[in-house]
Amino acid sequence: MDPLAHLLDGPRAHRAFALRVVMSPGWSVDVRDEAPLTVMAMVTGSAVLVDDDRTHALEPGDVALVRGPAPYRVSDDPDRAPDAVIHPGQLCTTPAGEHLDLPMSHGVRTWGNSPDGATSMLIGTYTSDAEVSRAVTAALPRVAIVPAGQLDPVLVGLLGREITSDAPGQGSTVDRLLDVLLVHAIRQWASEHPESARGWLAGRSDPLVARALELFHGEPAAAWTLDLLARRLNVSRATVASRFRATVGESPISYLTNWRMLLASEMLARPEATTGQIAADVGYGSPFALSTAFKRRFGQSPTEYRRRVYPTATAGRRRDAG
Repeated sequence: MDPLAHLLDGPRAHRAFALRVVMSPGWSVDVRDEAPLTVMAMVTGSAVLVDDDRTHALEPGDVALVRGPAPYRVSDDPDRAPDAVIHPGQLCTTPAGEHLDLPMSHGVRTWGNSPDGATSMLIGTYTSDAEVSRAVTAALPRVAIVPAGQLDPVLVGLLGREITSDAPGQGSTVDRLLDVLLVHAIRQWASEHPESARGWLAGRSDPLVARALELFHGEPAAAWTLDLLARRLNVSRATVASRFRATVGESPISYLTNWRMLLASEMLARPEATTGQIAADVGYGSPFALSTAFKRRFGQSPTEYRRRVYPTATAGRRRDAG
């Protein structure tokens, strides 16, 4: 199983923040929501996305993937000062702190400085690490843009119609469409930019490394060693080790350890999952062994991490215990 399949089978969009943005000339939005990942699809007009000192032009049909949590700016002019700020929790204010949610609301999940502006875009935001695998986001650059014509426009059209719909099941439908659009965008971006891909995404370019990744992702609980991996691939230890490091950027066992820790961190979102169950699922012999490795990776125990990152899961465990 590769991380894209993991994205759809494991943690995924759940009531993701989704919005249709409509703007008339003279606008600039400073995005400081600290979200791990945002999908931005241009529908009409044009815009610029400013990431640190880099400017990315967006035209109709373009889809941009923006990896957080660092801030960025979207506007019609890269030199224009922001007139709106998006804070964590998707709270919108002026730079002076005045609330803008109601003044800029124009119908069902439609927001902007004009109800019929020439520029429109769809925004889908994964608001927490529980919703999108960090194995996916870590493989992307800060901003990845898929130009118009490289993705099926039907996907964007469906997402746009659902975002502005009040039909039953709208929230779940938007979540699934956002997931599918994200997967298609990552696939396309990786195929067009093999030199810029990182981690597992870069590994897809080498058939041997791709097979090694499939084994790790499909069998994370196996007692993997470099010897066992080489035997499963029918190559020498030196061959798999050198090609894996050259392509992915780290050794096979180092990658496996990081992958197991990412899986464990996401499994903690499930209230019913005990540390012992998680340890077995990701290849650690005991809760103590998992806790030691987890604390080395994240700086805190699984219990502390769950309490901080997944408070609803912690509350669920307390209710079950009661």
